Amino acid sequence: MARREQIAQSKQTVAIIGGTGALGFGLAVRWAIAGVPIVIGSRDPERAAEAAERVVERAGGGQVSGLQNEEAAAKASTVLLSVPFRVQAENLNNLRYALQPQTTLIDATVPLAAAVGGRATRTLAVWQGSAAQQAAGMVPRGVTVVSAFHTVSAAALAAPSHELDEDVLIAGDDRKTKDHVADLVRRIPGLRPVDCGDLEMARILEQETALLISINARHKIKHSGIRITGLPD
Repeated sequence: MARREQIAQSKQTVAIIGGTGALGFGLAVRWAIAGVPIVIGSRDPERAAEAAERVVERAGGGQVSGLQNEEAAAKASTVLLSVPFRVQAENLNNLRYALQPQTTLIDATVPLAAAVGGRATRTLAVWQGSAAQQAAGMVPRGVTVVSAFHTVSAAALAAPSHELDEDVLIAGDDRKTKDHVADLVRRIPGLRPVDCGDLEMARILEQETALLISINARHKIKHSGIRITGLPD
């Protein structure tokens, strides 16, 4: 029975690699409010534990813990990778023995030029086509990569009083896995998942981050979002 409970817990849990960063922290807050068990991952387990405490405080409760990255990834069947592009490959290399078969890896990496000292309104060319496709080429066999969460403001997510009203664009090659990610999106009030096609579309989705950064700067606003019109209810 204990083993069955452990497996059931793993299926419900989301591990956030880079959970001490802005986007990972914001998503952790929203999912904690929704009752999703969360494990914050960091290279430093003490930082992870501190971030977990702050998430619980911000969310007003929740089942949140903090562990070193590999330990966090091993606790969940859904892993969100939310790290700067310059360390994406390093993190995936470190996780190759922690990611179990049938794991869903949600890649939120954006190859911003700022990673190499350029402008945040520009992106870098990735040989594989996108950061998500690079991730797909690095994860162990049996791990499915879905690209998502590139256009939702980290600051807005981290402020529970802020009402969200935007779409989360999703790309991936496996429909069942995308449906799972879409369910996680719907757990956050005000967010609507939009299936944008196969993983190759990630090369376009990742560009939207730079676009929104430019819009925010030009119009002197804190955060903008994406809304796709004309979709059926």
